[in-house]
Amino acid sequence: MNLTKSLILSAFTASILYSCGSTASIISTPVENIDTVPLKVSELTEAEKQNWGHLDLIKDTIPGMSVDKAYAEIIKNKKGKSVIVAVIDSGIDIDHEDLDDVIWTNRKEIPNNGKDDDKNGYVDDIHGWNFLGDAYDEQLEYVRLVASGNTSDARYAEAKAELDKEYQKYLGYKTNYEQTLQQVKAADEGLKKYLKKTDYTKADVNAIKTEDKTLQQYVSIAKYAYSLDMESVADFVKELDNGLVGINERLNFHFNKDFKGRKTGDDPDDINDKPGYGNGNVKPVKKTESHGTHVAGIIAAERNNGKGANGVANNVKIMSIRAVPNGDEYDKDIALAIRYAVDNGASIINGSFGKYYSPHSDWVRDAIAYAGKNDVLFVNAAGNEGLNLDNKNVYPNDAVGIGPEVSDTFITVGALEPKYGSGMIAGFSNYGKINVDVFAPGAKIYSTTPKNEYDTKGGTSMAAPGVAGVAALIRSYYPKLSAAQVKQILMDSGLAVKTKVIVGGDTNNIKPFSDLVKSSKMVNAYNALIMASKM
Repeated sequence: MNLTKSLILSAFTASILYSCGSTASIISTPVENIDTVPLKVSELTEAEKQNWGHLDLIKDTIPGMSVDKAYAEIIKNKKGKSVIVAVIDSGIDIDHEDLDDVIWTNRKEIPNNGKDDDKNGYVDDIHGWNFLGDAYDEQLEYVRLVASGNTSDARYAEAKAELDKEYQKYLGYKTNYEQTLQQVKAADEGLKKYLKKTDYTKADVNAIKTEDKTLQQYVSIAKYAYSLDMESVADFVKELDNGLVGINERLNFHFNKDFKGRKTGDDPDDINDKPGYGNGNVKPVKKTESHGTHVAGIIAAERNNGKGANGVANNVKIMSIRAVPNGDEYDKDIALAIRYAVDNGASIINGSFGKYYSPHSDWVRDAIAYAGKNDVLFVNAAGNEGLNLDNKNVYPNDAVGIGPEVSDTFITVGALEPKYGSGMIAGFSNYGKINVDVFAPGAKIYSTTPKNEYDTKGGTSMAAPGVAGVAALIRSYYPKLSAAQVKQILMDSGLAVKTKVIVGGDTNNIKPFSDLVKSSKMVNAYNALIMASKM
């Protein structure tokens, strides 16, 4: 399932949650000691909000990856090698104004002739492959298990209990959201009428002095919206509307035992059934299928073109592999997607998806090992449940539990907030001293969405592509380095955080940052390129 985390909202008296190479010498000095960096007390500007993941902790007091500094002081006018980054995700809007020049094209394939010209097993795979066909909505994996009726499965009882619990929980969320949405809409209309304007501001609301109890309630609701970093009450209405859509998708598709989403005509439990299933259309089937486009933009949105967003990496071609539905991905699709990426020239794979049940995890693990043996780096999102992955199995993974790893090119990424200090770990981010390798910017990330639009999303889904972008910079400017070396550089060159941080959003759970991640560091592009130059 796509690992995007939405805002956490409180419905006044009820809690609501929705989720959703060059070898030229470099004289730069790596940043090492950040213990004396002051905490940022002012609000981020709009420009900082849209680019915070690229900013520099020392200069900007924001825990970005020093991407802009790397371009200004190291990359400058150097020419690098083109790098193919495979994005295994939902569909990507390959015609987006900020992506259309960075999309990979299979030059060995003749478009739309109905033939497998390059004999790779996939017909008309011009920009990648679509393992989902025309489908998008899907069940969660544990719901598939319950729907199978296979009571002999070791996790059947656990899956059924989880489904019963989650279904009832989301019914409650639906009620809360509907009630809250009604109140917020009433407040918005009431404030418009009182202020005699439709585009009233925060200052307008703060200036209201009244003894009218109803108007006081409207003001309280508006102030609550502003406290959630909403620009307006209308934006709050939009967020609630979107949240309600997500809740209904959970109830109608994800938790529905009778729903059948798959339309490719193959057997998902037989990895050899119907080779080449799916099609070459890698675009989203609807505008709300935006996750893959957002991820692609974080990695490689065209830089400095005067349009919405800058990707981390230049010299990148995005290979679009549509294999992650609105629901849980099938292991077969992911295993074959990884092998497709490797066999068709990708040197980096971004995987911003995951789940906690996986009937064929061995297929995916074998594919991860195959990527490693073929010098391909796999950048993996840690997940958004605020869990310790050393105590919880999550898929995909390059190991069983905390056992031996099958690949030395698989790196797992947790998510940071745009504020340095105790609150820098995103409350939703999973962590683990053994199973999470690095942290990177992942909350409130601005990037591309379908139809030439842009939006801010949060999740470890957004942290992984940032790291994939840094990896692409290394592989572009220092192409002789292996994928395993790139992984080690990402881990060793980051900024070591020695402070204690809040874990899982729980202010009563405070631990040293170094206890939550193998490297004890957050990724830094500037330092990474310096280390790469020395290797």
